[in-house]
Amino acid sequence: MLQDIRKNSQGTLAKIIVGIIVVAFAGFGIESILLGGGGSAVAEVNGEEITPQELQQAVNNQKRQLISMMGENLDPAMLDDQLLSQQAMQTLISRKLLVQSANDMGLTVSDTQVGALIGSMEQFQLDGQFSPELYRARLGEAGFTPLLFKTTLTDDIKVGQVRSGLAGSEFATPGELELNARIVGEQRDLRYITIPLEAHASEAIISDPQIQQYYADNSDSFLSEEAVELDYIELRSDSFREAVEEQMIVDAYEQEIANSQYQTENRVSHILFEQGGDESDSSYQERLSDAQSRLAAGEAFAAVAQELSDDVGSASSGGDLGFTSGDAFPAEMEEAIAELDLNGISTPVVTDAGTHIILLTERRSGEAPPLEELRAGLEEQLAMSEARVELLRMVETLKDLAFNAESLADPATELSLQIGQTEKISRDQKDGLFANAKLIAAAFSDDVLNAGHNSDVIELDQDHWVVLSVRAHHPAEVMPLEDVQGVIVAQLTDERARAAVDAAAVQATSSLRAGEQVEAYATSAGYQWQVELAADRRNTMVPPDILQSAFQLAAPAEGSSVIDYVLSANGDALVYEVTRVSPGELASLPESDRAGLEQIVGGEYGQLIDNEYRQGLQDSADISVL
Repeated sequence: MLQDIRKNSQGTLAKIIVGIIVVAFAGFGIESILLGGGGSAVAEVNGEEITPQELQQAVNNQKRQLISMMGENLDPAMLDDQLLSQQAMQTLISRKLLVQSANDMGLTVSDTQVGALIGSMEQFQLDGQFSPELYRARLGEAGFTPLLFKTTLTDDIKVGQVRSGLAGSEFATPGELELNARIVGEQRDLRYITIPLEAHASEAIISDPQIQQYYADNSDSFLSEEAVELDYIELRSDSFREAVEEQMIVDAYEQEIANSQYQTENRVSHILFEQGGDESDSSYQERLSDAQSRLAAGEAFAAVAQELSDDVGSASSGGDLGFTSGDAFPAEMEEAIAELDLNGISTPVVTDAGTHIILLTERRSGEAPPLEELRAGLEEQLAMSEARVELLRMVETLKDLAFNAESLADPATELSLQIGQTEKISRDQKDGLFANAKLIAAAFSDDVLNAGHNSDVIELDQDHWVVLSVRAHHPAEVMPLEDVQGVIVAQLTDERARAAVDAAAVQATSSLRAGEQVEAYATSAGYQWQVELAADRRNTMVPPDILQSAFQLAAPAEGSSVIDYVLSANGDALVYEVTRVSPGELASLPESDRAGLEQIVGGEYGQLIDNEYRQGLQDSADISVL
């Protein structure tokens, strides 16, 4: 039945239905389905709206952060919009409350500060200099407009001022520092015995009946890996390469030299004036005239731009906008630039962004290289372009044939393609073509593995496609005893050795608690022992397992000791005795340690204050999630 459904879905009716869906998406936009057609808010915080676009932007930011942090280890389920939107909503609400709090306090940030910060950001710089083109491109990639980014950055700075003020209002008192120093600087005298696992491992004797019983009791632990043997057809662009005609190379060369990279380019700076909503026309014109007068008087364009320009991104670099070949800026600006002489300053130019005064700082003419210099690259591009067209034609044909075929034999015969075959492939294949996660997922999918269908034609990259089917399936099964006997012996030996070590540690602990001395007991039992006086929590001579355990015990009474043991990760037992505990003193700590302790304690209190402040804002706020 599944095969019939697969066949029918390729029919004319199915294609008409898909066409209707495509037209619906094209006419109304998929955003109307995902975000709704209106601009209604998704939440309100003290009367201020959080829009669907803000929520989606926050979700997208979280996705980018997860992808950046997790890389190839990312579980796609972590990118679920519904899961991320809950956390994003809470983040937006908390941020909105902090921004409102900052505004209530009258905190402000000047455009100059914001512009200087943007200009100093490395992600917007080329060769150490702010690049307007890179600035706009990076913002576009992240889903920001320049205005939205400046607004967001301004709010971030305000929130930072609030949090810095809260953190700075908290400090550690001398009494608090002294109390923490008693713990941080505490020292303990330690003696300890090492009971090695290796010594007891050599004593373990494992019999055949024990091996057989362990094998019977733990058969599920000795399953072979599930595996498949695959048939596959592989398509690559290189298989479709053909010689390129000379005329095609010449045409491509002519197109290349007509490209903007070989055209005359102009580097410009500008001073932008944006009229504020509450700014009168006369005030706006006065600002513009002031700039023109100062430039006419000979004042440096960069200085005037840095002081007066409303484009904070370019103002920090003297108004520099980089190069244009005639299509980077609005048509009004490009027309004015084309008419300027080198170092010439334009009259005011009006665009949708505002009013610009433009300076032409550099003009460079592009010189096209000769055909022979570009021939190899152009030929490669043309050959691969044609090959990819043929590849995609073959892919589309193979999709139709493989979708309806019982195996890959008929499609391979009809298209004169070779069928490749694999040996056993497991789910964690580490090398070769089928180490690819897409192919493994397809091979072990229910549709291919259990239903016996051919897979989809899978795109590995634009030049590489694969379709596969399962030739043989090898389910996981219990491996023969002779294949796992060595593993069982090692496991039983380790278990018995660890049990013996634990028993020896219990015996040693009992003897020491009964009054026997560490040195005497270690010597009689043939164990090594060590002593470390005045060990602190950062001691590097004492095993970390002992330090962690010993500093958790209560201090012994005067004239007595505390005795215990720990088992290390490698299986050794460490039996230790704490004979003296000396509390730390703030005055005895090095200056660097005292400063660090003060910073840590103050930071912890500051974080507590910050959390309480956020919670207080939320408790007193009017929050509606719609």
